[in-house]
Amino acid sequence: MADPGLPAHRLRAAFMDHPPRSPQTIAMLGVTQLVSWGSLYYAFAILSQSIARDTGMRPEIVFGAYSWALLACGLAAPVVGRLIDRHGGRPVLAGGSVVTAAGFFLLAHASGVFLYFLAWTVLGLGMAAVLYDAAFAALNYRFGLDARRAIASLTLFGGFASTVFWPLTLKLDTALGWRDTYFIYGLVQLLLCLPLHLMLDRHQAPRVAPAASRTRADFTLRQALHHPMFWMLALALAANQFIFSALSVHLIGILQGFGHSVTSVVIMSSLIGPMLVAGRLLEMTFGHRVGADTLGKLCFATLPAAMLLVMFLGRHQLAMALFCAVYGLATGILTIVRGTVPQLLFGTRNYGAIAGALATPSLLTKAAGPLAVAAMMGAQAGPAPLFGMLLAFSLVSLVLYLLALRGQAAAPAPVATG
Repeated sequence: MADPGLPAHRLRAAFMDHPPRSPQTIAMLGVTQLVSWGSLYYAFAILSQSIARDTGMRPEIVFGAYSWALLACGLAAPVVGRLIDRHGGRPVLAGGSVVTAAGFFLLAHASGVFLYFLAWTVLGLGMAAVLYDAAFAALNYRFGLDARRAIASLTLFGGFASTVFWPLTLKLDTALGWRDTYFIYGLVQLLLCLPLHLMLDRHQAPRVAPAASRTRADFTLRQALHHPMFWMLALALAANQFIFSALSVHLIGILQGFGHSVTSVVIMSSLIGPMLVAGRLLEMTFGHRVGADTLGKLCFATLPAAMLLVMFLGRHQLAMALFCAVYGLATGILTIVRGTVPQLLFGTRNYGAIAGALATPSLLTKAAGPLAVAAMMGAQAGPAPLFGMLLAFSLVSLVLYLLALRGQAAAPAPVATG
């Protein structure tokens, strides 16, 4: 059923006059996501040692500023989401490219702690406006209930960010140094990402309610924040992001603790990237047969099983390879679930604001995960206790996610406003 405020002839005219240009939109956002994830997220793992060596700053300062950027991103995410709900993705993502470029230029000239933290603060604000959460909100604004496939397609580009930018960043750092590398990445934001963001379609999809929820009104941000379902989902995603960020930084070191050589660990860990993409391709191929909420159940339940496998059989290379493959598959699909389940639970009208608020706890745990595991490793904790901690987080995330879906079934229809 169409929105009562939008007559049928206007609904038809909206599609006829401005038909969705899904392939072009996804391709443009895909390029900007690959570049933004690669330069903002993955490049730092390569350049951090060069930064510490060149500036003389202690490692905890070098990494602390990056964690602070993730916190700044989390604080800014709800505001960015509300802006996209109101104005669409085009102006917000374009502004994010400008802010990100400014942060890179400032970082390239930072010589002291103050300027270094200031640069990462600016980059944190840029992250909120150019990475997945902003792009998902932009796709929701443009395609409404048809955004799920677009989101799945978009994540394929991000899945290759580490594959492209780890070797590219290493080559640039070796040839030019970390400052010029970040300066180049700033230019790429201005000369490539900004024009692509400005080319995005500015039109909004008609707000049509799904058949399963035609009697429901969309949640406002305030209504969502006052519903337990919101907090169950937010904390489930946050616990999952704790695992993801911790393993992104420390997986190789943890697996070496089981007695494997660094070469074998790197080979096994390299399965994760291709399996991330494989998981997203599977979702695109067969996801239309299964609801996003059901896919989430499968993936959240698979992670504890994978953790148990490596805890008890981690000394066997086959178990390690199976863990990396399963972890990659589940993580790849969960990225799509994170972008689509908020639609099912809270509607599309205020998706950006609600998704931004949901992302805030996740960005806090994303910053905390590597620090917590580093502290345990510094205390000489073995790989089994480390995976035991991650197992606990995976079980918590599963239970909270199931409670969130249970809350959907019991939730009263929100009062429509506006």
